[in-house]
Order: sequence, then C-alpha cells, then structure tokens
Amino acid sequence: METKNIEDIYELTPVQKGMLFHCLFDSELSLYFFQHVFTVNGNLNIEAFEKAWQLVMDRHPILRTGFYWEEIENPLQIVYNQVKVPLSFYDWSNINSVEQKVQLDAFIVSDRQKSLDFSQPCLMRHTLIRSTDEKYIYIWSFNHIIIDGWGGSLVFQEFVETYGMLCQDKEISLAPTRPFRDYIDWLQQQDISKAELFWRQALQGIKAPTPLTYIEKIDEIDQSSNQEVRYSEEIIQLSSTNTQALQFFAKQNRLTLATIINGIWAILLSRYTCRNNILYGCTVSGRPADLHGVESMVGMFVNTLPIHVNIDPEQLFLSWLQRFQLQLVEVRDYEYTPLTEVHNWSEIPKKLTLFESIVVLENFPVSEFIRDWQGNIEFQHTELYYRNNYPLNLVVYPNKELLIAISYDSRRFDTVTITGILKDIEMLLQGLITNPHFKIKNLPLLTPEQEQIASLVEQEASFDWAFALSN
Repeated sequence: METKNIEDIYELTPVQKGMLFHCLFDSELSLYFFQHVFTVNGNLNIEAFEKAWQLVMDRHPILRTGFYWEEIENPLQIVYNQVKVPLSFYDWSNINSVEQKVQLDAFIVSDRQKSLDFSQPCLMRHTLIRSTDEKYIYIWSFNHIIIDGWGGSLVFQEFVETYGMLCQDKEISLAPTRPFRDYIDWLQQQDISKAELFWRQALQGIKAPTPLTYIEKIDEIDQSSNQEVRYSEEIIQLSSTNTQALQFFAKQNRLTLATIINGIWAILLSRYTCRNNILYGCTVSGRPADLHGVESMVGMFVNTLPIHVNIDPEQLFLSWLQRFQLQLVEVRDYEYTPLTEVHNWSEIPKKLTLFESIVVLENFPVSEFIRDWQGNIEFQHTELYYRNNYPLNLVVYPNKELLIAISYDSRRFDTVTITGILKDIEMLLQGLITNPHFKIKNLPLLTPEQEQIASLVEQEASFDWAFALSN
C-alpha cells in the first residue's frame, strides 16, 4: 500500500462486503464482473480518448479505489490520489475480417476470465482494438463493487462529453458531484432497528425460499461436485410498437415498469410452483431520496432484497398490480438494509438461501445518449456481459425496444425451459396490454402443452399434501 498516494480510507457498504467475500472466495468465477462491448465508427482521437477517461477517473474517488482486507475484521476502501487509466491498444487492421472475428471472440472470453486485483486501485480496464482506419472495438470491463448501472451511465456520459470537448479544444465543464464517501457517512447514521421491525413483519411466517424444483432439469445434479459452473443467457426483444404500448399502459394505470415486471415474475413463480405465497429477490437502486445530490454520485448503491408477496387467484390482475406497487414502494425506505441482516431477522434457516431467483431492472440508460450524441465518432453498444452468484436472473433492459433476458446456471436449467419462461413473460405482457381486467387465475399460459404440465404439477402437489395428511 503506497501511503503517500492515499487520499482517503473508509469502510465498505454491507453490499460491497458481500461482493468482496464472494469474489475472493470464488475468484475463478469472475462474479460481479461487467463487460460492455462497443463498436466505434469514425475518426477516433486515441489521445483524447485516453485523456477523457483519465479526467473522469480524477473526478470520481470510487474509480481510484482499491480494497484492503487482510488481518483486519472490517475490510477498508483505499482511495488513491493519482491512478493512471488502464488502457490497452491493439491494431488488427492488417488482419482479414474473418480472422478478426475469431480473435475478437477469443479476446472477449479471455477478458472475462482475467481477474481484477482488488488490492489495487481502479477495478476497471479499457481496451481499444483498431479494426480498420475508421472502426474500433472498445471493451470496457469493471467489477460491480465500485460502480452500479446508474453510476456507469453517468461515468460513460461524462467520458463521451469530455472526449468531445477535448476534440474541439473546449474548456472542460461538468456539473459538480458528491463523493461516494458521503453515502458511507449517510449509511452509518441510519436507525437499523426500524429496518429490523419492517423486515421481520414483511417476512413473517416464511420458513423456506420458494423452490425452483418444477422448472429444473429432471436429472438430479450434485451442486457440491466439481462440475464446472456455467452460466448461459437467453434474450427476447419486444417490438417498438409493443414497448410503446406497454409504456402507455403503465402511465395510464400509474404503474412503473418495475412493478409490472416484478408482478409478472411473482405470478409465474406462483404458476410454476403451485403456491400463492411467493418469495424471490429484487435488485433495488439503493439511492436514498433524502441524500442531496445522490443522483449524481458514482459508486455501488444497488442492493438485492427479498420480496414476499401473497397472490389471490380470484383478484383482478390490474388491481393486484396496483396494490403490489404500494408494497414495493414501502421497501424503498429500507433499501440500504444488509441482506445478511434481513436473513438473520427472517425465520428461514441460515443454511438455506433467502431466494434462488432475482429480478433486475438494469439501469444503464446509455443507449439513447450515445445515439443522440453528436461528435466525430459514433458508438454502438453491441454486447453486455454480467454474472452474479444467483442461479436464475430475470434482467430487463429498458430501451425503445424492451430487452428481457434470463441468465441462468445451466447445470440446473435447460435452454428449452428458459426460452419457455421468456415466452410466458412475453405472452403475459401482451395480455396485460390487450386486456388487463381479468382474474389472476385466468391468466393464460402460452400453450395447451404448458397448461397440461401445470395440471400435472398441481395434481402431484395435491397428492403430496394428501399423503402428508394421511401420515
């Protein structure tokens, strides 16, 4: 640790502590690793590109942060005064396009597998690959422990704006921002006893997580075996027409997109498990409304918390969604609560996980900005990779054409099942837009075959229950 170059030292947030533990414990899995891939067209000024990122790093302490955890009970964040932007440049312009594609695919995979050193400042790296004289591939990789989706958008927008000003020899002018340290201080002032009361009531009576047994592979898999953990992803994209219709429906009924997606996932879990009492995880923004300037702060704010919801099949879907939204709003006041503490306050044994599936509304609204930005280059966001430690993740990317993805542990779930779930989601969204005034029990599954499967599962559950009573 270079003590002369240290600007500040402070503790981690509870979420960061959890991420650090998982990343160090399962270092080969590259957990909480983000990788954005862009195509850059135009006359790129590489010198200005590097300088712009350097200025953005100088501006935000979290981007100059490393971590210290050895021989101490509570890990620390170490902010360094000066850190050089980690930018690598490769020129592949003399290689034919077919070979470039092969090399690029291999490089992207190797970049995901290349670990970041948590003890060193700047847990991100930038790679520029020249494809032709006026085409580049830009790969931006970082660990989630230093930056969330909203902060990533802020940082990228600042970088692009700074690059543009440098290319035009303009004075660099950006709005003031607050350091991540201010959020750490805010956290330490919160009354955790109020959060404890809320979560004990919210999870009262729940003694086990909602199982995913009925959608897992038929063959039993030993999770403790040495079988390699492999994550896969399936994606669907709504048309711009359907996306606009969904946005209009949400606005007309005073619903948020997050409420609609969470509601549909809860309904589907109820269908898949034949249960009306559902528990799953939801990623929340974690940015407190009473912290002035929080919207301009760059750091790791998001948290993943349990959502416990009761589903009455006799209720109208729309009215149920509106009530469910009030429940989600209540959670906002306690988004800062450490998940480990929530688990401790629940009745679910510590040896069990709180939930096995999570819903994420990805807040990286960079696409519209780079599409509208006028400069000497053009960015196209072509690929996004992210991995966490949950076996099933429903991830939604708001855009002009809504993207809905499921990333999953392919040891436990097969592709056919996952694509079927995505089709169910698409069908329910379409049904909601077309006619939201029907009872939850009448929500259609996509195909008659799925209706038959659900009926068989329900019969099996009824048999198990009758057998348990008789014994």
